[in-house]
Amino acid sequence: MLNNLLYFIMKVLVATEKPFAKVAVDGIRQVVEENGGELVLLEKYTSVDQFKKAVSDVEALIVRSDKVTSEILDAAKNLKIVVRAGAGYDNLDLEACTKKGVVAMNTPGQNSNAVAELAIGLMIYISRACFSGVSGTEISGKTLGIHAYGNVGKLVGRAASSLGMKVAAYDPFITDASVYAKDSVTKMDSIKDLYSKNQYVSIHIPATKETIGSIGYDLAMSMPKNGVLVNTARKEVIDEEGLLKALLERTDLKYVTDVAPERSAEYCEKLGTRFFATPKKMGAQTAEANINAGIAAAKQIVDFIKNGNRRFQLNK
Repeated sequence: MLNNLLYFIMKVLVATEKPFAKVAVDGIRQVVEENGGELVLLEKYTSVDQFKKAVSDVEALIVRSDKVTSEILDAAKNLKIVVRAGAGYDNLDLEACTKKGVVAMNTPGQNSNAVAELAIGLMIYISRACFSGVSGTEISGKTLGIHAYGNVGKLVGRAASSLGMKVAAYDPFITDASVYAKDSVTKMDSIKDLYSKNQYVSIHIPATKETIGSIGYDLAMSMPKNGVLVNTARKEVIDEEGLLKALLERTDLKYVTDVAPERSAEYCEKLGTRFFATPKKMGAQTAEANINAGIAAAKQIVDFIKNGNRRFQLNK
């Protein structure tokens, strides 16, 4: 009875400083309204107070990179579920969600292809001296180490293999060697080996207590000659001071990222074409990923409200 009641009164807020594309919003609206719900939009908001007001009477919330803090959750008296439309979820305060009895989810896999294509594109771009007119190098025939072999990592590996790269991967949560073998990927036994034995390393780890600041001077210095570090994960996983020190000592190393460091201006000034960062995080910035993640979020909300499905719950 409770699920049926929620099904008919469900009010869903999409709160996005960076709005979804119209076609994505239309798709979200269709999913919500076809299941008896009401969709409310808060786009391009400029203050936390606007967010708090909008979330005050909704049962469900969809966000992109918007921060769902304890302050927001305190204002959300009726909230039962929040879904981050995307894979990363460090913008969700999971502990606060648990305390408030709010189920938190992400939409893994929906933007994986977009991120994987970007990682490959960034490898090529930095290897060709940022298309500056200076002679560069090819990625074919080079070794690529993938740091975390999840949805994105697997796609990066497959694309890199098709371009002639020799691929290896390390993931402490995937210990079954057959997972790597079926993709013709070499399983590495440690992070140290991953970095020291591969000219290119592509980072796909989340920002957690264990990973924040974990990639810096020592790992960069261990990379082979002409090493290239590619980061389409989170800037927090990089020890910016340590990495910059390594890049200055090792003038053969390069760093390319779609999440600009806090010290991006200093990196640019001191490293030239050995460093590139996109103007803003671009991993999921494709029409397809935008649509897929938004609609997936709406479907997960409906499935949770109607059927209690918690498949992608993060705060277990």
